[in-house]
Amino acid sequence: ALYTRRRGKEELVVDVYVDDLITTGARTEDINSFKREMAAHFQMSDLGALSYYLGIEVRQGREALTLGQSAYALKLLERSGMAECKSCVTPMEERLKLTKASTAAKVDATLYRSIVGGLRYLVHMRPDIAFVVGYVSRFMEDPREDHWVAVKRLLRYVKGTVNHGIIFPKTGGSRLQLTVFSDADMAGDIDGRRSTSGVLVFLGSAPISWLSLKQKVVALSTCEAEYVAAATAACQVVWLRRLLGELTGVEAHPPALM
Repeated sequence: ALYTRRRGKEELVVDVYVDDLITTGARTEDINSFKREMAAHFQMSDLGALSYYLGIEVRQGREALTLGQSAYALKLLERSGMAECKSCVTPMEERLKLTKASTAAKVDATLYRSIVGGLRYLVHMRPDIAFVVGYVSRFMEDPREDHWVAVKRLLRYVKGTVNHGIIFPKTGGSRLQLTVFSDADMAGDIDGRRSTSGVLVFLGSAPISWLSLKQKVVALSTCEAEYVAAATAACQVVWLRRLLGELTGVEAHPPALM
């Protein structure tokens, strides 16, 4: 849950996950005052500046805020037996096509689902693997050897990019400009002939939201596939614009759809 409070010059944003709270605001004294209020009502621990939250590492520098999941990625590589693997520079073979009707040998379905589930959590900070993770997720019902090979290729890519993350520059500007990019393949799913939408949303120069999603309709042309992806992007960015307005009290500028 996400809460905001505005009283005079005070502006606070509080994020709540079960019994963990992240608090931010324009002024340090407002944050400290809120923590004293909470401590008066609840038994709580003050862990100071945010550095780690739900498997996400937070590095706060003078010029930028960096989010990453390197420790989580390393644990995932160990759990999959790929900790000592050789890295590769791309997450997926070019033009790779997999099918649910594969006749390759079966693999351990529990392990496959566990590793792919872990990769799905890694997508929170890694838009570069969103498409591939979504692709290999389609075969969790009956995973085969060729599907597992694609997962191992992705893990090799993660091994070489374990320190990648998202950088939010501290620009100091107040302009809330959203830019959203959309794209689509054409009938990339060879089982159902459906296309895949890709959406990436930037706030200023930092990515804040992304998705890779198999479309719910069968597009009959590349134009239709691109239109469906653009419509998905538009819905996402309209919602984000309203959310930013609620959080900051300032209406975001009209977004650009690319």
